[in-house]
Amino acid sequence: MSALPPCPKCNSEFTYEDGVQLACPECGHEWSATDAEAGAAVEGPKVYRDSAGNVLRDGDTVTVIKDLKLKGSGGTVKVGTKVKNIRLVDSDHDIDCKIDGFGAMSLKSEFVKKA
Repeated sequence: MSALPPCPKCNSEFTYEDGVQLACPECGHEWSATDAEAGAAVEGPKVYRDSAGNVLRDGDTVTVIKDLKLKGSGGTVKVGTKVKNIRLVDSDHDIDCKIDGFGAMSLKSEFVKKA
């Protein structure tokens, strides 16, 4: 029996094969067995992608694809709002930006499209 690699997300030793993928029963993370063989432990810089899968970079201009309700102020960022000069951060909301009329805020990359 060959030893399977631990889960790259939670480091659990109880991983198992699920078809061509490996899975972790503790956190539910699934990854490709070929990634584990290629040395998935070697991580490069995080790649941020928009809703269409385009790679985002600092300074890009993006467009909001969904009405976003703001907590606290009660306002709404409307569909089609252009956001210029974004800054990518390693956080739950991975885009820091300034939107005219709203000021500084954080957005999730899944709700924007590269302009």
